[in-house]
Order: sequence, then C-alpha cells, then structure tokens
Amino acid sequence: MSDLVLVLVTGLGLGALYFLAASGLSLVYGLMGVLNFAHGSFMTAGAYAAWLTMDALPGSMAVGLRLLVAAVVAVLVGAAVGVLAEAVLIRPLYRHHIQQVLVTVGLSLASVAAVQGIWGSDPHPVAKPALLAGTVEVLGARLPVDRFLYLAVALALYGGLLALLERTRLGLVIRAGVENRTMVQALGIDVRRTFTVVFGLGGAVAALAGVLYSQYAGTVSPLQGGSLLIYAFIVVVIGGMGSLTGTAVAAMAVGLVQQLANYYAASGIGDLSVVLLLALVLLLRPSSLKGAAA
Repeated sequence: MSDLVLVLVTGLGLGALYFLAASGLSLVYGLMGVLNFAHGSFMTAGAYAAWLTMDALPGSMAVGLRLLVAAVVAVLVGAAVGVLAEAVLIRPLYRHHIQQVLVTVGLSLASVAAVQGIWGSDPHPVAKPALLAGTVEVLGARLPVDRFLYLAVALALYGGLLALLERTRLGLVIRAGVENRTMVQALGIDVRRTFTVVFGLGGAVAALAGVLYSQYAGTVSPLQGGSLLIYAFIVVVIGGMGSLTGTAVAAMAVGLVQQLANYYAASGIGDLSVVLLLALVLLLRPSSLKGAAA
C-alpha cells in the first residue's frame, strides 16, 4: 500500500510539472494558433536565469528565499523573452504557419547553441531548500515534499489562467480577437498588443516550469528545456490542442502512467508507455490534433 501511495504521489507531482510545461504551449496555440517549438527555450531561459540569480545572491541568505527571488526573476525573464520572440519573429508570420514552425525550430536550436557556448554543455547543480529536499509520512509512505509544491503551483496556475480567460476584460478581448480580429480592431482595441501579452504570459509560465523542473532534476543543462518540451507536446496533443482543462487532465495521466510503468514493469518502460498512450489517443480520437476549446 505504501509503495502505491508513493508511486501515485510522485506520478501526480511529475504530472504537475508536465502541466506547467504544457500550459503555456497550450495557451499560445489555443488562443493564437501558433505552434511554438521554441517553448523549450523559454523554459531553459527561466532555469538558467534562476540558477544565475541564486548564485549571485549572498550565501548568507536562506536557500528558500533565494529560490523565491530567483523564481520571480526567471518569470520576468521568460515573459521578456516571450514578448521579444513574438514581436520580432512571430508577429510578421501570423498567416504563415509553416514559416512559424521553421522560425521557432530555428530559435530553439540557436538558443541551445548559445547556452552551450556561454555556460558549457555540462549540467550545473542547483541549490535546493532543505524543506523541499525532505519527506513527509502519509499512509506509511515517505513522500517527497517537493511533489506537493509542484501540485500546489500547478493548481494555482490552472485556476489563475481560467480566471484570466473567463472573468477578466483581457480574457474577453483575447477570445474575441481570436474569433473575429477585424471586428475587435474596428472597436479600437489593439489586438496585436493583446497577442503580445499572451505570448509573454506563455513565456512566463514556461520559465516557471523551467525553474521547478531544475529543482526536480537538481541541475540545469542546455538540453533540459528540449527534453521537457517533448512531454509538453505529448500532453497537449492528448489533452486536445489548445484545451487548458484537457492539458491538465492529460498531464496527470501521463505522469501517472510513466511512474506506474517504471515501478511495476521496468525502469525506462514509462517513456514507452507514454508514447503508446499518445498513439492510442490518436487512434481513438484523431480530432486531438485539430484543437479544442480551452
């Protein structure tokens, strides 16, 4: 029983990280129709911004406080990178989807090369607060505390994004701009600025995912964002392209399937199980690739 509890909680914690990684991707695609292959670069930017910030802060400061400050800096950096990418690369190509893919793939490759050139290819250790490194006993199982943090942040993000899209004027403008951009512009609303805000929000969320994933892995590395992006795409496709709720459910399912397969079958089978789950969903519900409502 205790083993099952441990596997389930760690699976949900991993699913929470996948949701954090995929939510920005789903948001940008669902609202703007942009399939952003550079999303992993935003996660890498956040992870490295946090790592550099934590190293720059005084060693006398508590690790938890340094992590909090670093997370704020990382979110700001991610938002800035997202806004810059949208303004310079994406905005001229909104009606050219193939070019969007090529540009974002190029940005992803270039960013990895840039990070490797500046900080090297080797992973760098990241300081972890003692509280997050500890465990708590639940139903006889010793559960990592950090998994509960990932779940809490994912739940807060999910609720915040839904509230933003459904209960604020900005959300109304975003959804209206997607449905009928010409009409919204005729009302004197700058849709381009609104779409830039969406991309900046996607970059901020991605950066936060990068920070928390570096805490999960214990290191930062240039290829980390790309590795997480693969699971983010799987989650988005399984959940329905552009569906925030579907993304949340799919992220939890993927995390659980991966952990259960790794524990009860063999190490490494989890990745194969996730791919098989993706194939099954596409066979039974091919409309996942066509998009869904948030």
